[in-house]
Amino acid sequence: QINLFFKKQNMKKKSLSAKKKIHNKLLINLKNPLIYNIYKDFNNFVKLNLNKSNFSVAVSGGADSLALAYFSKCYSISNNIKVKYYHVDHKLRKESSLEAKKLKFLLKKFDINCKILKWNGRKPKSNIQSIARTKRYNLIYNECLKSKINFIFIAHHIDDLYENFIIRLLRGSGLKGLVSFNQIKTNYNDKLKILRPLIVHKKTDLNYITKKVFNFKFEDPSNKNVNFKRIRIRNLIKDLNSEGLNLEKLRLTINNLSDSNFTINYYVEENIKYNSKYNRQKKNYILNSDFFNQPHEIVFRSLTNLLKKIGNKYYSPRGKSISRLLTRLGSGEIKKINISGCILEKINNSFVIYEEKWKKDYFVTI
Repeated sequence: QINLFFKKQNMKKKSLSAKKKIHNKLLINLKNPLIYNIYKDFNNFVKLNLNKSNFSVAVSGGADSLALAYFSKCYSISNNIKVKYYHVDHKLRKESSLEAKKLKFLLKKFDINCKILKWNGRKPKSNIQSIARTKRYNLIYNECLKSKINFIFIAHHIDDLYENFIIRLLRGSGLKGLVSFNQIKTNYNDKLKILRPLIVHKKTDLNYITKKVFNFKFEDPSNKNVNFKRIRIRNLIKDLNSEGLNLEKLRLTINNLSDSNFTINYYVEENIKYNSKYNRQKKNYILNSDFFNQPHEIVFRSLTNLLKKIGNKYYSPRGKSISRLLTRLGSGEIKKINISGCILEKINNSFVIYEEKWKKDYFVTI
């Protein structure tokens, strides 16, 4: 037994020694000026938004997410905190499960323990990317709940920001839709915060970092499939760039719009704070008459936010649905209506929002 004890201790020492070598090898890459400058931004971002909280990282296997995994690992080594790494196997391609196992194996060599989350069940035949994205967040969200983690890092970069802006511009999105992707932090079910620490950095730089550190990456064939709108937009931006599109000016435009959006959000929060009341016992919102006596955009967003919260949805209700609802409310024809998994009902001079499945016993007007 004594010999077995010392044997185990020696094994632990060897394991710790091997891990230290891996960590040193990872950290030494920070001597590269480009890598260090981006890591410095990453480090400041994490300390500003998380302090010393643990966080998780979504790892697709592409160059962007691997660069994010690297910076997260360096941060965890330097600050002695735990980071969870998750890869979602959507099983939309025959090769995906094998690629997931290979990714896990390769990352293990860098002391990055990546957990594979599987999307089982029937797969959609249309709107595939959007549905897959929602499923991915749901799977990671549940894992984060188990581990009591409130933050997840996503490897979106500035090229993604441009793509999203053009896509939403073509959809006719309003101000909020145009700049929402620019937000660093978004809430998922009020418990999980999604952060984009690399949103100001270029894809080409992240590619360089991944090649330098890992020397491997996994390319999803769908990234070249022009049947997806995002890929067509990506190719369009490349063409426009070659024709003289100034991406720096586009970035400046997005920043200016973001400032305007921030101002509007302030008044939205004020409207919700002073003109609505949350009933914790009944899990409903009661809106007084002044809630609707605000500028259209303030009312539009306030109502959207409350419907999203009560309906417990990741995505907000469609703008067209909210616009039609406000028009009907203005005409006085609505007494009770179902929208986005919620019921909006008029009680005396107030409106009450409650979950569709919720059975109302009583309401108190404000």
